[in-house]
Amino acid sequence: MPKNSKVTQREHSNEHVTESVADLLALEEPVDYKQSVLNVAGEAGGKQKAAEEELDAEDRPAWNSKLQYILAQIGFSVGLGNIWRFPYLCQKNGGGAYLVPYLVLLIIIGIPLFFLELAVGQRIRRGSIGVWHYVCPRLGGIGFSSCIVCLFVGLYYNVIIGWSIFYFFKSFQYPLPWSECPVSRNGTVAGKYVVEAECEKSSATTYFWYREALDISNSISESGGLNWKMTLCLLVAWSIVGMAVVKGIQSSGKVMYFSSLFPYVVLACFLVRGLLLRGAIDGILHMFTPKLDKMLDPQVWREAATQVFFALGLGFGGVIAFSSYNKQDNNCHFDAALVSFINFFTSVLATLVVFAVLGFKANIMNEKCVVENAEKILGYLNNDVLSRALIPPHVNFSHLTTKDYAEMYKVIKTVKEDHFSALGLDPCLLEDELDKSVQGTGLAFIAFTEAMTHFPASPFWSVMFFLMLINLGLGSMIGTMAGITTPIIDTFKVPKEMFTVGCCVFAFFVGLLFVQRSGNYFVTMFDDYSATLPLTVIVILENVAVAWIYGTKKFMQELTEMLGFQPYRFYFYMWKFVSPLCMAVLTTASIIQLGVTPPGYSAWIREEAAERYLYFPNWAMAILITLIVVAVLPIPVVFVLRHFHLLSDGSNTLSVSYKKGRMMKDISNLEENDETRFILSKVPSEAPSPMPTHRSYLGPGSTSPLETSGNPNGRYGSGYLLAGTPESEL
Repeated sequence: MPKNSKVTQREHSNEHVTESVADLLALEEPVDYKQSVLNVAGEAGGKQKAAEEELDAEDRPAWNSKLQYILAQIGFSVGLGNIWRFPYLCQKNGGGAYLVPYLVLLIIIGIPLFFLELAVGQRIRRGSIGVWHYVCPRLGGIGFSSCIVCLFVGLYYNVIIGWSIFYFFKSFQYPLPWSECPVSRNGTVAGKYVVEAECEKSSATTYFWYREALDISNSISESGGLNWKMTLCLLVAWSIVGMAVVKGIQSSGKVMYFSSLFPYVVLACFLVRGLLLRGAIDGILHMFTPKLDKMLDPQVWREAATQVFFALGLGFGGVIAFSSYNKQDNNCHFDAALVSFINFFTSVLATLVVFAVLGFKANIMNEKCVVENAEKILGYLNNDVLSRALIPPHVNFSHLTTKDYAEMYKVIKTVKEDHFSALGLDPCLLEDELDKSVQGTGLAFIAFTEAMTHFPASPFWSVMFFLMLINLGLGSMIGTMAGITTPIIDTFKVPKEMFTVGCCVFAFFVGLLFVQRSGNYFVTMFDDYSATLPLTVIVILENVAVAWIYGTKKFMQELTEMLGFQPYRFYFYMWKFVSPLCMAVLTTASIIQLGVTPPGYSAWIREEAAERYLYFPNWAMAILITLIVVAVLPIPVVFVLRHFHLLSDGSNTLSVSYKKGRMMKDISNLEENDETRFILSKVPSEAPSPMPTHRSYLGPGSTSPLETSGNPNGRYGSGYLLAGTPESEL
């Protein structure tokens, strides 16, 4: 140690000498960095915290490769919504014209906010709780709210995987069990069998879904007890998820190679097969024929913004968790653009597949309609209700085409105008079949399964389809579980394996709510209301925390240091102005929509064999409101506790530790004067950046006085600002 240092002077003199960080930086002799810890904290409890955090950062798991990380982000963002939500919105909101608002909002909301989450996760290398505690301690509740929303979503999302598992195992038989209505013995007539009335009134696939799979009750108020088949499938689903995430990214990263790539193989196969089906082109043309007037409808833009928002998994914490396992110099800007556009491409690909298949189904159903109505017309002709002179001479009932039927229908409607409605004839228009909007479970488990029954080798395609749904759901569930486990493990240092298994067991037992006979109605409640509003609140506060509290200029400068290049100025304006404004409008619209439209659900009435829209009863409304309140409650609670200093934000402690050539800081319970006396002797320093940085941030264009030639980051990269103190003049 140099003889003129103040530490040496203390050993040879009784005179009081105050040490400073600057003295430590002046040392030139080798230091045993692994063993040496200098602590100047006011509490003994804070002595090891900084060292532990540094070890955590160095020992933090990392992705085996960039490909594994990208596949994980794709697997999380590309989910069931890309298959059964995007095609429905595209059809409902103007076909090809819907792609315009979607792309615009993807660019001004989706990519900037996705980039923001990737950047803060990679920079701070913590889960959502730790990230938002660092960025703005008073908004630290954002991370807890993200965990709660992930829990709510994970509870019902895995039930959907359970449904897919049930259909997957039922697909290993020919013919498929939902291809025909079941028959039962007529008790009054010996040897006579009758078709189940509920199936006859609806369809084979609809009956199988509601009665064989769900055995659904007539309303949410009728529990009906547990459905043991779905209970077993839910257990299998949580077992698969548990095995995939129990080791963290070491186990889930390997699963992603299959779960993220396999759906694209299946979609490609379905696209090729679909394009070869009769009527596929009709479906695709109907899908992408633009209805330009829809682009002026505010509702279309609201639904496009919501879809962009949920498609990328913003606010869940999974994006931040996955990004936190990256190296500091990873190009997360490129990752944000790549994953966002792969997500968009997947949605368009899924839309092509869905409407190629639904076009085929529409042709089948239209031909069936023509046959049924032709039989009615023949009956009327035989009973002299209609004159044979009304039938065009070229019409052959043995080989009746849709064109011939349309011509015949038009003539009969014109001649029998006064009594036409009594005939009960349908127009059998292909457009009407194509306009029947289906989404969600109705698309996957009813419409698509019905179309597959007409495929050659239908069991093979059914197995492939439901295996794809399982993998899509699994990829999203891995990200959702990471949004729960990573921040909790980072913050509270609980054992990873034990906590992960405990989460899965807990979620399974709570998930029994969704596998009772009324469980589908609870899935609807959670899907529609438990995440939509809370997530919009979470993301807008994330944006505000970084852009307006932490500072956009400061954040951009740190991104420049981290990435090695300056991000486009475009992001500055998006984060600062455009994205918060758009998110505020979306939040307001969601609240208005919630208030204007009374919450309800589509109930399956067994006696009518039809759906009926019912409003939630009072007790269900209480659950619904509780879900929303519980999800956002941590944000104001943490804010109030830290504002009134009832909860420490860790901003008043300093411990300095040497660890492998770097100095680390930790702040805990020192008064301002003590901080000044222990660290700087005379002049208080500026508060260090809450972002852990490898060099101090002094504003754009500034340089640190601690930087020396040949080592621009300083010897230890401590991040302390010491200019203006005598000790800093080294």
